[in-house]
Amino acid sequence: MSSSLSPREEQQQINVKSLEEENKWLKEQLNSYSIIFERSLDAIMIFNQNGEFVEVNEAACKLFEMEKEELIGQNFKIFLDLVPPDILQFQCSMLHKFGSFSDELIIKLNNGKIKHIEFSIKKNAFNNFDLAIMRDISSRKALERERTINEFLFRDVFNRAVDGIVIFDESGRFIDVNPAFCMSLNLDKTTLLSLSFQQFISSEYKEDFEKLLRELKEEGTAKGELSLVLFDGTVKMFELTTTSNVYSGFYMAIMRDVTDKKNMEVKLQKSEERFRAIFEQAHEAIIICDDSGNILNANPAASRTFELPLNQLVKRNLKDFVDYKDEKVRKIVQHFYMAGEIRDELTFHMPNGEDKQLEFTSKRGVVDGYHLTIFRNVSERRKMEKILRESEQKFRSIFDHAMNGILLWDHQYRIIDVNPIACEIFNASKEQLLHQPVCEFISEKERKSFCKLLKQCERTGEAYAEMNLSSDDEKQKIVEFSLKREIIPGVSMMMLRDVTERKELEERLRKSDTLNVVGELAAGIAHEIRNPMTALKGFIQLLPNSIKEDYSMYFNVITSELQRIESIITEFLVLAKPQAVQYKQNDVRKIMQDTIDLLGAQAMMHNVEIISKYSEELPLIYCEPNQLKQVFINMLKNAIEVMPKGGMVRVTIKQIDEQHIQISITDQGCGIPEDKIKKLGEPFYTTKERGTGLGLMVSYKIIEEHQGKIEVKSQVGVGTTFYITLPTERENEEYDELGI
Repeated sequence: MSSSLSPREEQQQINVKSLEEENKWLKEQLNSYSIIFERSLDAIMIFNQNGEFVEVNEAACKLFEMEKEELIGQNFKIFLDLVPPDILQFQCSMLHKFGSFSDELIIKLNNGKIKHIEFSIKKNAFNNFDLAIMRDISSRKALERERTINEFLFRDVFNRAVDGIVIFDESGRFIDVNPAFCMSLNLDKTTLLSLSFQQFISSEYKEDFEKLLRELKEEGTAKGELSLVLFDGTVKMFELTTTSNVYSGFYMAIMRDVTDKKNMEVKLQKSEERFRAIFEQAHEAIIICDDSGNILNANPAASRTFELPLNQLVKRNLKDFVDYKDEKVRKIVQHFYMAGEIRDELTFHMPNGEDKQLEFTSKRGVVDGYHLTIFRNVSERRKMEKILRESEQKFRSIFDHAMNGILLWDHQYRIIDVNPIACEIFNASKEQLLHQPVCEFISEKERKSFCKLLKQCERTGEAYAEMNLSSDDEKQKIVEFSLKREIIPGVSMMMLRDVTERKELEERLRKSDTLNVVGELAAGIAHEIRNPMTALKGFIQLLPNSIKEDYSMYFNVITSELQRIESIITEFLVLAKPQAVQYKQNDVRKIMQDTIDLLGAQAMMHNVEIISKYSEELPLIYCEPNQLKQVFINMLKNAIEVMPKGGMVRVTIKQIDEQHIQISITDQGCGIPEDKIKKLGEPFYTTKERGTGLGLMVSYKIIEEHQGKIEVKSQVGVGTTFYITLPTERENEEYDELGI
């Protein structure tokens, strides 16, 4: 039964049907989207405006490694702790600005894992909900990082490698080269990249290079040696290892410059050839042995040294030639194995019974791990050294114990050796003399003369002279010099002899001879004069009563002159015959003061003042007072007479040590030159116009008999001082002669 519907109702039915179909389609679509949403390999998430998860698929749960129930409601920001705030702010601003945004992020899961994600997000994709699709790219990032690191490491190794590294194509053209290869070829990288291997390979090696390329293509790798000729003509040898398809399909070669190594091998070969020649032709014995001492090889010189043919020597052991029980041998072997080398000498016993002293040098493991020893026969040299040593000892003994001084000097006039006597003469130790100039120890006064003596020796080969070595503050020392040039090459000799005592003895002997002559002459003259003098004095004594007053002055003059002649005769007799005197203890101060009082009037007449200074405590001395008074009178009279215009005479008496006192008499006269001081005390030598010189001569003799001495120091224009030194105790001359 059909019903009639109105058009409106029919339209409504059509709309409902259409809606049902659309709803059905939507449900099918939704079911499809749901399947896509759940089964998608990428993580899909829906967020609300607060960034909280509203819906997630299974891939999202796997990405965040959480159950769906746990993940929904969580805020996405809790996984972004590792994202810098500025980057997060930038990404949010881009999303708000464009409504959608794609980028990469690092998220940190609740379990601590860190993942790199690639994301794409759309704002308000579903009404007020945001849609985000994320993909885990951690593995890809790891691979990229590893590749970046590998590329960086390769580039770093490429640039820093000591060996040359070349990237080239199948035709040999350079694609890339490292700095080491540029340095080897002495060209910059830009120039090399426009060149190829073929431009550096000489014609005789081109075929070898082609063969190397074929092997590289077939096998993927190849090794060999390659000779390259540089643009400046230098030839370099390289060891190379090549590999194919290691860098963008190109070939790579690692090239090591072995030019120096090859040159060294050539030199080593030549060195070995030279070693072999030296080994065979050497004059010294050379032996190569193992750790046990077994002789493995030896040269002809070793055969001669060890008195065995080579074929027999190489079958022997070094221990066969020494006493291995000897402690020295054991120590040498022990030291050799500890130090690896040794230099020493031992006595070796030859098969023919002869003993030889051999000096040897051993090196461990220098010839293919075996030990090399070089021997030298020093038997004859040791004998010669012993003879020379004994000869040197004899020379040294003679040199050191010689009675004369010996000094040796070199071509620079420097002292190279002196004996003890020479040290005494120069008053210096051996250490002070050695290496010093010879002239250094000669006084300034004699240095010019000594230099002339050296020049004479250089000119004639020898020279002789006497000189004074003393300085101003030392006692006079007269030395004989005898020089001889080049007694041995580069060494000259000087003989020195101190002749001071001899000169003094000669001077004494000369004075003694003079005194003897003067004494004999004085005795004769005194007796010859005294006889007529006695008659003259007798008759003159009878004349005073018969001589008129007018002639009395002549009488007085004659009497005075006769007395002067008699005093001179008395002084002659003192020289001629020593008087018998008796020595007693006396105070020398009283004797001196009596003398000063006696000569006081004469001093005043000459406007001379005598000033005396005596030490308070002076010992008595053994002397003959009249003789000492005669000495003091002579000294003081001389002092007064040398000052005609007046002046001052100082007299001092003091004790200089326990056994001696010293009397000094100083005037202010004109002084005495040094060359004349030595002549004082000689007969008839005087500095006065009418003097005889006998006064000082008698004074010297009296002081000598008192076992004293007189010294004179004078300065011209200033004055003179006489120093009289007397002993406090007189020695018994007879006992002294016997040495008691």
